[in-house]
Amino acid sequence: MTDQDAIRARFRGAFGKFALDAAFEAPAQGVTALFGPSGCGKTTILRCIAGLNRVKDGYFSVGEELWQTPDITFVPTHRRPLGYVFQEASLFPHLSVRKNLLFGAPKDKPSGRPRVDFDEVLDLLGLRALLDRSPRHLSGGERQRVGIGRALLTQPKLLLMDEPLSALDRGAKAEILPFIEKLRDRFALPIVYISHDIAEVERLADHIVLIEQGRVVGAGALAEAQGDPASPLARAHEAAVSLKGVVEAVDAAFGLIAVAVAGGRFLAPAPGASIGEARRVHILASAVSLAREAPGRSSILNVLPARVVAMNPLDAVEVVAAVALGENGEGARLLARMTRKSWEELGFATGQKVFAQVKSVSLDAGRGGTGP
Repeated sequence: MTDQDAIRARFRGAFGKFALDAAFEAPAQGVTALFGPSGCGKTTILRCIAGLNRVKDGYFSVGEELWQTPDITFVPTHRRPLGYVFQEASLFPHLSVRKNLLFGAPKDKPSGRPRVDFDEVLDLLGLRALLDRSPRHLSGGERQRVGIGRALLTQPKLLLMDEPLSALDRGAKAEILPFIEKLRDRFALPIVYISHDIAEVERLADHIVLIEQGRVVGAGALAEAQGDPASPLARAHEAAVSLKGVVEAVDAAFGLIAVAVAGGRFLAPAPGASIGEARRVHILASAVSLAREAPGRSSILNVLPARVVAMNPLDAVEVVAAVALGENGEGARLLARMTRKSWEELGFATGQKVFAQVKSVSLDAGRGGTGP
């Protein structure tokens, strides 16, 4: 990645007994998720990006703008063109929704980046009917949408979101997720998104940074990180891949759609989808089995040719294998969890042609997101 296309971060320092030594590079577009367990340092990194925490050995750039270098450059928070969405919206109770949205919005058009229009934000986040209300009369999801709108209207070059759904109940989360997807897909605005909920990450992120105990233990495109059997993600019980695809056929009689991904296509239940629509396909490693030969007719609708590209033992009993779709193994990757006994007795090996039998396929509720 060139400087113009990248976010680059490196922060080393101590915060009491907690030591931070984290560095990563990510695209300056789409959603980059900082993912890891509670207390691993995600919010500390975000606060360093914002300039709220300062470490002597720190570096941060977004595009060609330098916000911090060791001992020389440090742009204070109020001069960094960023929007920050916290776990709680923290709206001003004495101001209307309209005045909350416009609080901190610059009067002059920012140079070097497109202006975020007030009316566009209202329509994107469904806020027009709320403009004259007091924050006291808003639901949790409505307050958070106002908080997101306020951050957008500061005309940021970078948007930081610190677990924006963690304070919401399940219904409010389901309400607000589509709005974050619209934000991601509408604006050419890089977003750094913190979550400890892998389901949120799989639905929203394009890029992921894995953090453990203040250190980055992996980073890359979401699909690549998910499809690496040596990744910490592959060890989780809910290990899965999220593949970006496009609807290429609709079978209205059975409520199924065919979603094309790199190297193959999947049938999945999704009434109401449209041909050409971008969707994310979600496949659990536990839902994939491998066969040496083409299986006969069965109730499994998705059987795809693939090649084994990697394997990693999980413990003394189980292994997880990565297979790449297509006869030549050049397509998207799936994970398959199986017993070590099955792996050895069937003679699986890297490079081998197999058939991936996918017992269940789900589609994320939103659209497929940015990028190829």
